[in-house]
Amino acid sequence: MFEQVIVVRSKTYLETLIERFNSKAQAKFYLERSGRDFSSIEREHEIYHSSLKQLKSILQLAEKSKIIDRSFLPSYIFTNKDLIIGFGQDGLIANIAKYVNGQPIVGLNPNPEIFDGILLPFNKINKTSFKKLINKDFNSRKVVMAKAAFNDGQELLAFNDFFIGPKSHTSARYKINFKGKSESQSSSGVIICTGIGSTGWMSSINNMVSGISGNDCELSAKPEKEKLLFAIREPFNSKTSTSHICFGEITNSSPLRIDSNMVENGIVFSDGIESDFVPFNIGTSVELSIAEQKANLVVDILR
Repeated sequence: MFEQVIVVRSKTYLETLIERFNSKAQAKFYLERSGRDFSSIEREHEIYHSSLKQLKSILQLAEKSKIIDRSFLPSYIFTNKDLIIGFGQDGLIANIAKYVNGQPIVGLNPNPEIFDGILLPFNKINKTSFKKLINKDFNSRKVVMAKAAFNDGQELLAFNDFFIGPKSHTSARYKINFKGKSESQSSSGVIICTGIGSTGWMSSINNMVSGISGNDCELSAKPEKEKLLFAIREPFNSKTSTSHICFGEITNSSPLRIDSNMVENGIVFSDGIESDFVPFNIGTSVELSIAEQKANLVVDILR
């Protein structure tokens, strides 16, 4: 049995607005003055907290439980005796997976009206299903994650994808090394994605290539396969840069290495969280590979 239940929640849109404008009244005044509909924001908030209230009533069945904000994830210490519930949008599950060292994650959708729920298979948990979760009566699937290892010893994990490139709208300059070939490139950055992340940022590259060529393009991988994908965004040919290496599959035997040639503003971040980045300027190298750690997602509860 799990001894403790940890619920990781994200803030509602209204809560983030209140943090910015100091009060609900101030937020409402600002948005309505700019022509925005505030009632839909209030409704989203109410549905979220109604779902949270229902979850709190179920948590009373556990010996110990705790609700934490997603901002505490980098510093919170999880154990193998914790049942972890992600309560928010799909991106929250991606964020949790990097910090729980393979512990099963239950994705709970607080508002199916507006959240896609690709990583949130449960809309509600009742007493019976909660007891089964506590007793580990569920099926889960392990999906591949990506790792970025830097030459100074730092490491980052990604559930969906990595971005390597410039912090602002400038060109990224670097040397790319893949399968025994290397070249200097200038581009708007490099995307490296997992199988489960290939429907995210990488899909926009699919759409761009398909739109330009007029042919369907499918750059994707299965979440359970030991494979990552990478693509170069808008590579530029010049006297000092070429674009022969534009796409590839990273496997256990074929990692990708990138050496920065940027004087400043080079960064690497994962899963869209740009604030949590590692500087990537000249003298820094990073190797992209498949992570030893896998994300463990609960998919259904046994009958």
